[in-house]
This record gives sequence, C-alpha cells and structure tokens, in this order.
Amino acid sequence: MILVTGGTGLVGSHLLLELTKAGEKVRAIYRSSNKLADVKKVFSYYLSEKKAEFLFSTIEWQEADITEIPSLDNAFFEITEVYHCAALISFNEKNARKMRKINIEGTANIVNSCLKFKVQKLCYVSSISTLDLAIGEKEIHENFTWYPEKYHSDYAISKHGGEIEVWRGTQEGLPAIIVNPGVILGAGFWHNGSGKIFSRVNKGLSYNFPKITGFVGVKDVAKAIFLLMDSSIENEQFILISENRSFKDVLELVAKRLHKKVPEKTLKPWMVFLGWMYQSISSKLWGTKKILSRNDAKTLFEQSLYSAEKIKSSLNFEFTPLHEVINETGALFLKDHRS
Repeated sequence: MILVTGGTGLVGSHLLLELTKAGEKVRAIYRSSNKLADVKKVFSYYLSEKKAEFLFSTIEWQEADITEIPSLDNAFFEITEVYHCAALISFNEKNARKMRKINIEGTANIVNSCLKFKVQKLCYVSSISTLDLAIGEKEIHENFTWYPEKYHSDYAISKHGGEIEVWRGTQEGLPAIIVNPGVILGAGFWHNGSGKIFSRVNKGLSYNFPKITGFVGVKDVAKAIFLLMDSSIENEQFILISENRSFKDVLELVAKRLHKKVPEKTLKPWMVFLGWMYQSISSKLWGTKKILSRNDAKTLFEQSLYSAEKIKSSLNFEFTPLHEVINETGALFLKDHRS
C-alpha cells in the first residue's frame, strides 16, 4: 500500500488522482476533514462525476499529524511506499519556527517511520529554493550546492533541513528520491500558494515584477514523481521545471487567459522597499500581518535559471509547455468562478 502525506494540498491531490487512476492501493493523511472536499473537486476537473466519485472512494483516509509520532504508527501500517508532500509554505517571519517544526522535524518523523516499518522507497517533495548556483555554472543543476553564507528564506532553510533528513535516511538503508519542483501551477486552490496568481489577476493587477525562476505544471509534478517511484532509480535528486520564465511573462499569460487587463507596470526596487517599510511599521503599530521580510522582498528582482535535463534524460520525460498549463488552469479557474 502507498502512503501520501499532504494529500489535501495541490501536489498531493493531483498525485492521488494519478495513483488511483493507475489502480494503486492508497492511504492518505489528513489533518482536517473539511479539506477532503477539495480533493474530490480536483478529481472532478479531469473525470466524469461518476468516475471521480469512484476513484475518490478508493482512497483510505487516515487522520494524522506528521509532527505527532503516535498518530503516524497507524498511518504506516502495511505501507510499502511513501510520497511525502506535506509541508508548510510561508514567507511570514512569525511562522519560521512552525515551518521548521513541520518541514524538518515532520520530515524526520516520516523518515524514521519509513525505517521502522521497513518502507521500500520514499519520495520527498522539496523545492528549487534549496538549490544554489555552482561556481562557473549558468544554470542550477542537481549538484547539492548550498551556500550557508548566502541569504535563504526561512522556507528554503526548512526544506533544505528536510532534505538532510532524507539523505540521513538513505545512509541508514532507506531508498529515496528527492524532487525539487519550481513554482507549481495548477487548479483547485485559488486562495493558497501559486493559485493566488490567478485570483489576484482576476481581481485586477496593475504591477508585475521581473523575477525569473522555474515554473512547472502540477500534473507534470505528479506524473514525474509517480514514474520515479515506479522506476529502479533511488537515492537521486531531480529538478522539475517546464520553463524558466519571468513573473512578468506568467502574469501576462494568466491575464490574457482570464480576459483581464495585462499588468503592464513593472515594480521598482524602491517601490518594494517602501512597501516593506509600510508593512513593518503597520505590523508594529497595529499588529497587521507582515507578508515579506526585507531580504525576501529583494528576491523579487533576482534571476535564477534551472535545468531539468536530468529527469528528461533519465525518464525521457517531456514537460507540458507553460502556456498550455496556464490555459488549462485558467479555464478551470473561470469554470469555478462562473459556477
């Protein structure tokens, strides 16, 4: 039996769809039962109502928390493979400690449970934020480069810590793979993560920003990790990106698909600095939520190029072009909002 953590999230829900379509026997962890409807909704995007209902019913749901070891014992009973997708994503400094507990300690608990229950293989869904550019390279590869002296967000630090726990598990005999997806675009979670891109553009967005990074469709992520787990590959790491693009380009594609005005104005560093100053003062005076740290704000103007050649050559894998991902996701967004 296969165990999926984070099954009620963007990657987890699409992975559950991939696994159930393949006829796999699946157990999924959840913390809040009201999120199960989100998974069923994702199934309904791609299948008939009858088929979606049937495949969803084949999932064995287990209430558990990856930071609470006793709850994991029941979840791991008779498990042979684990897809660890659960994580906390936040750029609020106040969530740094919670993020490390979930993303590092929680991953350590998953690794230890895999060892305890003699799981045959583990997949850890990490992030491209854990990878730095090696000296002399133009693109970032799976070269395990991490410069401690360089600024990294609290999220990146927590995911890097999770990777260390997985590599520790491989040293203790646990076969594993790590995937590092770029910014994941997909349907179903319009008020969280990258789903906010579609929601914000739909409401009207005047400004874009020039940051260049790797983007990938969620269906490609789910397919890639399923194929990697089904292969003989183990103790390897893979970058998952379709294309390196600027947020300016992506916002333009989203706006056109949603039939909204393209955000033509480009944010300038001084604008972001003033915004950061305002939110910092507001946070101290009125207790409002800080969205970005000063260093995180600076990353809005960085350019990071990533290479996905390793998975392309290892599995002969082909990524969906980004414009197709945005077209499909945008269509589902419009369908949701019309209904």
